[in-house]
Amino acid sequence: MAQHFKVPHTLILLLSMMVVAYVATWLVPQGFFETLTLDNGRQTVVPGTFTLTEEQIRLTPMDFLVALPRAFANAQDVIFFVLIVGGVLAIARATGTIDALIGRLLERFGHKPNLLIFMVVFCFALASGAIGTAGEYIPFVLILVGLCKAMKLDAMTAVGMTVTGYGIGYGVSAFNPFTVMVAQNISEIPIYSGIELRLAIFIPFVLIGFHHVWSYAKRVLADPANSMTADLPCPLADMEETDCPKLNFRHKLILFGLAAVIVISVWGISQQGWYLYELGAVFIAWGIFTAIVGRLSGDTAANEFIVGVKDLASTAVLIGVARGIALIMEDGQILHSLVHGMSQPLSHLGAEFAAVGMFVMQTLLNLFIPSGSGQAYVTIPLLAPVGDLIGVYRQVVVLAYQFGDGFSNMIIPTNAVLMGIIGMAGVPYHLWFRFCLPLLIKLMLAASVVLVLAVSFDYGANVQPTAGLEQEATP
Repeated sequence: MAQHFKVPHTLILLLSMMVVAYVATWLVPQGFFETLTLDNGRQTVVPGTFTLTEEQIRLTPMDFLVALPRAFANAQDVIFFVLIVGGVLAIARATGTIDALIGRLLERFGHKPNLLIFMVVFCFALASGAIGTAGEYIPFVLILVGLCKAMKLDAMTAVGMTVTGYGIGYGVSAFNPFTVMVAQNISEIPIYSGIELRLAIFIPFVLIGFHHVWSYAKRVLADPANSMTADLPCPLADMEETDCPKLNFRHKLILFGLAAVIVISVWGISQQGWYLYELGAVFIAWGIFTAIVGRLSGDTAANEFIVGVKDLASTAVLIGVARGIALIMEDGQILHSLVHGMSQPLSHLGAEFAAVGMFVMQTLLNLFIPSGSGQAYVTIPLLAPVGDLIGVYRQVVVLAYQFGDGFSNMIIPTNAVLMGIIGMAGVPYHLWFRFCLPLLIKLMLAASVVLVLAVSFDYGANVQPTAGLEQEATP
């Protein structure tokens, strides 16, 4: 009898992708665009300046191996944030706060799992779309996993509602300062212009995401054997028993501290330019506060923190290796070559097909440029002039970029936030890929329809600049 094919460990899959990227540096022509340094310190490419390198760089096997520790150093902000959150949440659970919160949520949503799923997808999408939250969701994963287990659901449902909200929020964002504002600024169209369309499509796309997650959850509720993670160990697996402690005053005080952390984090991100280092510091402060209020001894709190960090050590490794894929391509000078090669065919398509082509291109490039703002600085200066030539207004170019960057965030293994979320929930990447791919296809089809209609109805014609970005970008 033929043996069933066994999907390799996620680490092996990521290392294999690094090898493919390494081989590509030998096969893909190496080249680069000239770049300009903007007033904000970011670099943007100059359209029409792509040139092949006179002498190709040949990365050696040693270069490949050195890229691994370099990738860990490059992703250190996400890695250490994940480890800190894991340790702090372990302290919170030792006080009984996490279990008590799950018990309280069960009382409210225990018989309405569909309402829980919708509210999480909606609220996370709203937050991502408004202020660009992403890594901030990692602390909620453990709570949602425990809640889902207690409701006879599974870890995949918890990850599904979290990542779906995050990805859709970025994809159809009306206000996101890291994507919408950056891309519109580069395109030289008014900031937040065209907001009416993005607000109009928000709820329909949220409903697509909710329907996908709820359809899966219903199958698990009907028969636990339908769970994609049924045979896997899961954090808070004991929460299948719903004998949770009551939410007392100490628990409420600790949760109030968590709410304060979230408010401070949102303020810091939006007003002070904070990111993961500062957020990690705020969570450490909450951990100390939690240990004091929860009356944990110093040794107990320290031991719990170390246990929480150890539980996420494998996740930290995956995040580091995932960063290595893009690093290899940057070292081999093929990242700009890929962008140039993908953008060339678009000028030969009609406006509607070109808009969809830009969307597909942005989706693929997100694998290699997982930073939303970084992707905007590389691709928008190239695609905006192409759109000018073939009748795709810059507002549509920005929308195609948003769709491509946001939706693919849900599935690309180079996205450190995604790897952190599935790692905390104990969901292997290959299983997540199987769950998410049908959703991504649905979202891409819906987004393609929106782009075709946007072109047909001259979306963005009222803010289209008369001077070409290419001319203005030339030094």
